[in-house]
Order: sequence, then C-alpha cells, then structure tokens
Amino acid sequence: MPRKSSKLDRIDLHILDELQKNARITNKALSEIVGLSPSPCLQRVKRLEDIGLISGYLGLINLEALCRHVTVIATITIRDHDHSIFSTFEKAIAELPDVVECLKMSGSFDYLVRFVCTDIQRYHAVTEDLLVQVGGKMQIASHVVLDQTKQYHGVDLEELVHG
Repeated sequence: MPRKSSKLDRIDLHILDELQKNARITNKALSEIVGLSPSPCLQRVKRLEDIGLISGYLGLINLEALCRHVTVIATITIRDHDHSIFSTFEKAIAELPDVVECLKMSGSFDYLVRFVCTDIQRYHAVTEDLLVQVGGKMQIASHVVLDQTKQYHGVDLEELVHG
C-alpha cells in the first residue's frame, strides 16, 4: 500500500506523468523534460518508488500481433456472503495466471475480472475450476471482448490531484 505523501510538488507529478507515458525514458531525458539536472531527478524517482507511488514498470504488449487469444470480462457474484467464501475466491483468483485484473465492486455483482486465455476452451476450464474451488457458491456472467477501442495508457494526474 503506497504511503501518502503531502510533499509532492508539480515536478513530482510531472515525473510521474512522464513515466506513465514512457517508462523506458532515460533519466537524462526525463530530467530535461521536468527541468532538473539528472542527479536530483533520479533521487526524486527513487523517492517516488520508495514511498510506493511507483509500484513497477510495465511494457504494453500488442497481443493481437503476438498470438491468438481471447479476452473475457466476467462479472462474478458470490451467492453466500460469508467472509470465508470471499477469501477463498480472492486466493484462487490471485493464483490464476489467466486473470490479469480483478476488481472488488459495489452494486449488483461482487467482482469484475479480466481473463486473457489462449482460447475459449481454456477460459471455460479456468472458470469451471474456479467454481469448484469456491464450492459452486458463485455466479459468473461472461462477456467476450470483440475489440479494444481504447487502451489504458495511464491517467490524467494533474486533473485527479488538483481537479
């Protein structure tokens, strides 16, 4: 869990914004963009990592160009609102490599889960196994992704922080 820091200034936000756009940027190039010399810029990046505001770096892979796959967004409702069922479900989800994102929700379902599988048969096998692990106490509504019309590329930090 990131530690909240009140010592963020516009340069810190600028660094975060630039790294969000291009995590492979060199420290020299980053320092020029944000208006610092390289050493203080690197110190700021390290501090942002240390306080948990930068939790990692990730390359965006074009899966369409790499291989055949299926992406399924599933809404999952736990039938029995027993805490142990939620814990069992979350543990099972955490161990599934086919699950690339899981969000606990409020509203008409409990979880929104994004699966990326080799094919629909693999998705079916994974969800069948998941049902067994939680003792059948969940309902899954599956939504196969046909096309990605906008890819996640970060958020507007300035708007979120100061908006």
